[in-house]
Amino acid sequence: MTLTDQKRADMSAAAMWDNDSASKFLGIELLSVGKGIAEMRLNVKAQHCNGHNICHGGFIFTLADSAFAFACNSYNETTVAHHNTITFVNAGQLGDVLVANAREVSKSGRNGIYDVDVTNQNAMLIASFRGCSRTIKGQNFPE
Repeated sequence: MTLTDQKRADMSAAAMWDNDSASKFLGIELLSVGKGIAEMRLNVKAQHCNGHNICHGGFIFTLADSAFAFACNSYNETTVAHHNTITFVNAGQLGDVLVANAREVSKSGRNGIYDVDVTNQNAMLIASFRGCSRTIKGQNFPE
């Protein structure tokens, strides 16, 4: 079967989403995927806020990491995080709608680099994430 890049990304995302209990549990939604890209959303609720009554950085990191995962797995090659960093620019607030947009910067052999911008509903940058991926054995669905 010959698949388009978009169909491959969609099928990889569907296979991963079926097993992504963590993102679903936290309230993260998968908005879109494509070859080397993904977009995910989190509505910040009280359970996402820390002792300063702002969105806990761990949830922002998880949102960015999830978008990174869907972007780097869009080729139907099992790909995992090798190294990630995040810079928090502004605080996410209770009631914010955070969107993580992941995009591929480089893919060479088994290594990839992806940047993820997390913004709020006003397009304010909340965090900047860089993920380095490593492709391992396996596929997300039989091809």
